[in-house]
Amino acid sequence: MDKILLSTAYLPPVEYFALLLSGNAAVEREERYQKQSYRNRTVIMNGNGPLNLIIPTVHDGRMGVVKDVRIEYTTPWQRAHWRSIESAYNNTPYYLYYKDALKPFYEQEYERIFDFNLQLTQTLLKLLRIDGEVAVTTNFKPYTENDTRLLIHPKHAKKDDYPFRLKTSYYQVFEDKFGFVPNLSVIDLLFNEGPQAVTYLRTILQQFDN
Repeated sequence: MDKILLSTAYLPPVEYFALLLSGNAAVEREERYQKQSYRNRTVIMNGNGPLNLIIPTVHDGRMGVVKDVRIEYTTPWQRAHWRSIESAYNNTPYYLYYKDALKPFYEQEYERIFDFNLQLTQTLLKLLRIDGEVAVTTNFKPYTENDTRLLIHPKHAKKDDYPFRLKTSYYQVFEDKFGFVPNLSVIDLLFNEGPQAVTYLRTILQQFDN
């Protein structure tokens, strides 16, 4: 079976982690960087609805290979992102259990976004109790039709025919206000469901396979 190739992603969406759980996925590090994607953004849920958090990157006039793209620190985005996460999830059942493992990523500066995302994803796997290291590619494989590296994208996630649209809900702290909102960052699942999050990921992985 061919590997499932995933783009690097910042606090990736739930469906991304379900595919990582398959044990047959690898993160692409040799592709050209693409703006306005999960490569430098995530979507969380707060009291006003879905909220985009975007990591600023250094613009050098060309689209470099993703593993070489540097993070911009001229604005205090780390502080702003952590405050947004804290405000959104402080009242969820499991925020206090997991926040200390994630907060250091908003205090330490990483030079490159690929390294930052990779370490953060590995930490999230441990919190989700998913064994194994994140596999990464060593050579670029050309894109194919319905390529997962391109398909898992914020603009596609909003479409009704998105193949990874979550069909099964989980508890969300703002559900009484907005209803269930699918395909948010995995931290939404983690803070709301805690140890049961991995069970949910297994359930939706089976749905994807079907």
